[in-house]
Amino acid sequence: MSPIDYTLNEAIKEAQRCLHCKVPGCKKGCPINNDIPEWIAQLAKGNFGNAMTIINARSNLPAVCGRVCGHERQCEGNCVLGKKGEAIHIGKLERFLADFDSEAGWSHEYIPEKSRGRVAVIGSGPAGLTIAGDLSRKGFAVEIFEMEAEPGGMLKFGIPEYRLPKEVVSREISKIEKLGVKIHLNTTAGKDFTVDDLFADGFDAVFIGTGTGVPKRLDIPGIEHPGVRQAIRFLRRVSLYESGYMSRDEVVVGDGDRVAIIGCGNTAMDAARTALRMGAKEVTVIYHRYIDTMSALRAEYDDAVAEGVKFLWNTTVVAVKGGEGRHLQSITVESDGKRHEMPVDRLIQAIGSVPASRIISTTEGIEVNERGYVLTRDTPYGMTTRKGVFAGGDVTDRPATVVHAMQDAKNVAEGIARYIDAVKLMETIE
Repeated sequence: MSPIDYTLNEAIKEAQRCLHCKVPGCKKGCPINNDIPEWIAQLAKGNFGNAMTIINARSNLPAVCGRVCGHERQCEGNCVLGKKGEAIHIGKLERFLADFDSEAGWSHEYIPEKSRGRVAVIGSGPAGLTIAGDLSRKGFAVEIFEMEAEPGGMLKFGIPEYRLPKEVVSREISKIEKLGVKIHLNTTAGKDFTVDDLFADGFDAVFIGTGTGVPKRLDIPGIEHPGVRQAIRFLRRVSLYESGYMSRDEVVVGDGDRVAIIGCGNTAMDAARTALRMGAKEVTVIYHRYIDTMSALRAEYDDAVAEGVKFLWNTTVVAVKGGEGRHLQSITVESDGKRHEMPVDRLIQAIGSVPASRIISTTEGIEVNERGYVLTRDTPYGMTTRKGVFAGGDVTDRPATVVHAMQDAKNVAEGIARYIDAVKLMETIE
């Protein structure tokens, strides 16, 4: 057990601190409206099975949420105890419960007959897994189509092992498979099959949850040099290397490298800390604003600082100077109107990403906005401009975190269920 985890007695003692507020701020602060006071009350009594049943009613990925949610801004940030003292450590309690439940091998799920219809889910990230779990529990036959050799999407290949162990993600996915969800791997939409193929195979609805796989790029002289990499692709390479799918030299960052990172969100923190773990001797995060405007969680920033990551505030990169091979020689940075050269070997961009066009380019009738995000409507929630095709998560430009993608997907699941029920009702009337 990790030193950051609770023992059984510690978890119960922490749960017993809860005041069970009449108007629980923690529940309001949770994007998926998890019934936090209720499952904490069950945990405080030692009723672990009841606590997990309550959690499962709102979350398909509690072990994930317990580790990577922005608790300080959400549930814990709204805990009344935090105003005068220390908030309940809700994330740590959720992580304890989910891990304890998995290790015990308990099952709290009633699996209904899959008689309401068939749904194809493209992508097995947090949105896709949430859709699959929710609809399976509602009595739909769900199949997931994933392009990678393992399911999990960005949970497996975009979040570092030290924050979210792959074993934890695999356990959560296994629980969803036990609901009757089928997962097809190494299967790429727009290449191996199209949306039209799925409808021809008899699916009643298709959900697109492919996220944002194309990194944004800065327009800086020299930015195309091979010593410049994208954060999400760097993190993916590290994950593939750790899983045995890629050689060490393909990770790019090596022993003794001086690394600079542009951006100051959680992905930038992940890239910075991962670069250190890959042997970088110096890592500097460069941000064009100040600490109070960064999108990264303060806890992630604090951890990065503790590990030795340096920060340059109110600073921008204005030029990149290439060196030998895949190494850089330096970058030019500007701060307060003054410029200077900064020697670096690698530059990593962590400035966000946009959706790929593979599915849209092979499917008629699905419209996107000027930035490439899929357009959807509110009724039925999540349906695209093509009948029967739904989208959710980052591909729609709505969510920003894992739990927000889950929240969006839960709403889309309701929209899909209502749509299929309405279509089948009309068929019986006709």
